[in-house]
Amino acid sequence: MSDGAAEQGGIRSRGEQAIGELAQSLLENPLFSQALGKALGAGERAAGAQRAALNAVDISSAGDVERLARRVRALSDRVEALEDEVDRLRRARREA
Repeated sequence: MSDGAAEQGGIRSRGEQAIGELAQSLLENPLFSQALGKALGAGERAAGAQRAALNAVDISSAGDVERLARRVRALSDRVEALEDEVDRLRRARREA
């Protein structure tokens, strides 16, 4: 490793260590933890309000559409399996 690369690796290592120490200090700070908790709670409340507003005007959310799409795919798979079973029974009946 060249001197420049070694120096760059040392700087990177010290930077990572400093960021880790800063993050740990912030997490140990009760005021910061409280503010972070409030911010996360506010985001959850805003998402809940958005869902309620969409429901009030009868508009589906992206999550609603995705859940519906998963259900349609599952039903499609079941119909396909039933079609395969009907085909198998028809073949068996013809052969009997």
